[in-house]
Amino acid sequence: MSDRLRVRVRRPVAGPDPGAAAAPGTLGWVVAVCAAFVVAQLVLAVPGSGLGWDETVYTSQVSAHVPAAFFSAPRARGISLLAAPVAALTASTAALRVYLAVLSGAGLLVALRVWRPLLPARMLALAGGLFAGLWISLLYGSQVMPNLWSAYGGLAAVGCLLRAARDRTDRGALAGLAAGVALVGLMRPPDALWLVLPLAGAALTIRRWRRPALFAVLAAGLLAGCAEWVVEAYVRYGGLAARLHRASAIEGGLGLHFAVDDQIRALDGRTLCRPCDVPWRHRAASAWWFALPLLAAGGAAAAWRGRRATVWLPLLTAAFLAAPYLFTVGYAAPRFLLPAYALLAIPVAECLWWAAVRATGRPRRAVTAVVVVALCGHLAIQGSVLLTAVHGNRRARGEYDAVAAGLRANGVRPPCVLSGDSAVPAAFYAGCASRETAGADRSITADGLLAVARHRPVAVLVAPGDRPPAFARHWRSAALPGYRAYFAR
Repeated sequence: MSDRLRVRVRRPVAGPDPGAAAAPGTLGWVVAVCAAFVVAQLVLAVPGSGLGWDETVYTSQVSAHVPAAFFSAPRARGISLLAAPVAALTASTAALRVYLAVLSGAGLLVALRVWRPLLPARMLALAGGLFAGLWISLLYGSQVMPNLWSAYGGLAAVGCLLRAARDRTDRGALAGLAAGVALVGLMRPPDALWLVLPLAGAALTIRRWRRPALFAVLAAGLLAGCAEWVVEAYVRYGGLAARLHRASAIEGGLGLHFAVDDQIRALDGRTLCRPCDVPWRHRAASAWWFALPLLAAGGAAAAWRGRRATVWLPLLTAAFLAAPYLFTVGYAAPRFLLPAYALLAIPVAECLWWAAVRATGRPRRAVTAVVVVALCGHLAIQGSVLLTAVHGNRRARGEYDAVAAGLRANGVRPPCVLSGDSAVPAAFYAGCASRETAGADRSITADGLLAVARHRPVAVLVAPGDRPPAFARHWRSAALPGYRAYFAR
């Protein structure tokens, strides 16, 4: 960063801004991209899908139809609050999915709208399409998971900071900056810290940006977003340090881990790769991942001088948001990098636009054709991977529905309690509470579970080949799809 990174927009002497010359003044293209994002989810991802393990935990916190599952130290309650308006009213997974799909399209529109004073509308539409076209974005847009919303908050926060730095009278940008950081804090508190660091660093390094208001707003947004998580740390865990230590233990011990290769192997449709010791087979599905940093760097290098900071800052912030998941976590989940992908879409769009459009605003036909063909091939691969991931989700839903039916056939009905292997999602599908006597979700002792069994149905699920816990070995058992269940009575 240096003082030469200008944020004041001026027309270059050599000619007009190629992006602005070709872009309409309205957000019609952006709206169309966001609408297509919603429609694609409703057609490809929503039908027949069920709630995954983490989703059942988040949804159960606000559902009026199932008991709340154990809420472990790494989790934050922001996504539960977002799902609450529908989850509190109905147990319908389809209704929750449709609500979140529509909301995710609106969220993308708001996050991109922030950038309109900084970038041409058509370039923003291209950036939005690049992000929305990823199978990860399409899959998680309708899911009760926090990462997409962390991405929106980060994208909006960076845009608002750039606007506030350019125009000191833009109070809306200051409010948007605080709201963006707060949203990230509500969803993923560690992400909020990694977001604020490069933004504060840029504001401190660039002389024209050094304003007390920017630092105050960043601090206020961080505090507002993370306050509930910090307070809960003292109420439930004995302090912030204790919660962070517990969260690290649940994540497998945060430290120096090289997870870049894990993230690459997970791009074939895996929602979680832990441990990620699978072979790298579907290489075409990860080709875009290798092109991403090159295109982003190309966009930053090619950016017209008047908006150089507008392209460099998203690239820098994306690096900060991606670093902890690439180098400190010992496993991979593609959703972890959604905030980085949302920000990298800006410089990548800049790169593609620069390659395809002349300074006069006229397209380079041959280059444009190559870009369009490449993007169509990319979207086709992303769609194929999405269908693989959705198929896995639907299969898991069928398995949990079958387990729930087997439990009901054996007399396990609400109010009931499940423990053991996959008890958390199985309990949600069966309408039971989940209580574990060991592991990361430990919330009850064996004696406590036996006491509960005296006045309500209790079952322990055991995976094939495993032995039941000692206290359940003499209980009645029955085979369920994928498990053996032991019943207290």
